[in-house]
Amino acid sequence: MKVPFNRPSLTANELPYIEQALKEAHLSAYGNFTKRCHSILEEAIGVKSAFLTCSGSAALEMAALLADIKAGDEVILPSFTFLTTASAFALRGAIPVFVDVHPENMNINEELVAAAIGPKTKAIVPVHYAGLPCNMDALQAIAEKNNLLLIEDAAHALHSKYKGQEAGSFGAISILSFHAAKNVNSGEGGALLVNDPDLIERAKIIWDKGTNKGELSKGLVSFYSWQALSSAFAPSEITAAFLLAQLEQSREITQERSLIWNRYHEAFETLEAREHLKRPALTADIQQNGHIYYLILNSQNERDRLIEFLLAREISALFHYVPLHLSPAGKAYGRSHGNLPVTEDYSRRLLRLPVFKGLDLDSQAYVCRSVQEFFSRN
Repeated sequence: MKVPFNRPSLTANELPYIEQALKEAHLSAYGNFTKRCHSILEEAIGVKSAFLTCSGSAALEMAALLADIKAGDEVILPSFTFLTTASAFALRGAIPVFVDVHPENMNINEELVAAAIGPKTKAIVPVHYAGLPCNMDALQAIAEKNNLLLIEDAAHALHSKYKGQEAGSFGAISILSFHAAKNVNSGEGGALLVNDPDLIERAKIIWDKGTNKGELSKGLVSFYSWQALSSAFAPSEITAAFLLAQLEQSREITQERSLIWNRYHEAFETLEAREHLKRPALTADIQQNGHIYYLILNSQNERDRLIEFLLAREISALFHYVPLHLSPAGKAYGRSHGNLPVTEDYSRRLLRLPVFKGLDLDSQAYVCRSVQEFFSRN
């Protein structure tokens, strides 16, 4: 039995919607499919405005512009994240300040966030790793107390919830990713979400390549002109058409992946009780979306041997990020706030198991049996 790590989800409507976009002959950005995606995201997540982007990375770069991040500003974020969480701000001349994660999960440690705030701090960027939301009550309180922007990196977290509220709806600005590896995908794609009403008009200008073209389309001006620094962030209607098919079934996709996540979690309870591994911490405050199921092994050697053991059985299991504070660019453009022992330790011991829409019961049972067999032999 061969079990891949990921298989991008598909519905029945991607091709029909793309064909419709071709017939309408509006293939560049800002068309009807984009508008329909915006409406779904705004209603589903509970945000004031959504803006599709070419990727989650592009959404982060747009967020940095919208937040008016400047050279010398500091932005606090976890080291255990994808590189563009940091590089989007470093591109504006800001300094990423890396802090450690919780020992219970791979999310930013809010107590260390508070200690890392200095006179140059401009924003806090929590990352909902694996679709398990951060402690948003604490992070919101810290941001409000220190007059800082809260920018959620919810790339993993579409339809994850914290205390019943959708991830991505807490920050003044949030981002999503629709990369092929995500629950809901458009091959490449992302979205910027804006919750602060004072930022919406500026977000529209940045999304319109730094122009007031939106005012022209409404007849408010007779011509449009360059208003602000920006780039070409919006995706084509082909991408939006594909994404619309996915968004219309996003709840069903999330439900299926969450069931897969729950089956893994139950299957490995005994192994955790025997101290062979550590499972993700699932508390009453959070609702996972089945994006990533990971295990923390007792050593890097054991993690690597389990990856090899599963690969020999044609099961693809992977490690994840190299901590940014240990990377060449992380050292050149950012700095750590103190030591990051949990990040460094857990990143060497973390293993991700296959999760995707369409992973059938027999395949998942095979993965679970194989992991259990590894520990029975060792």
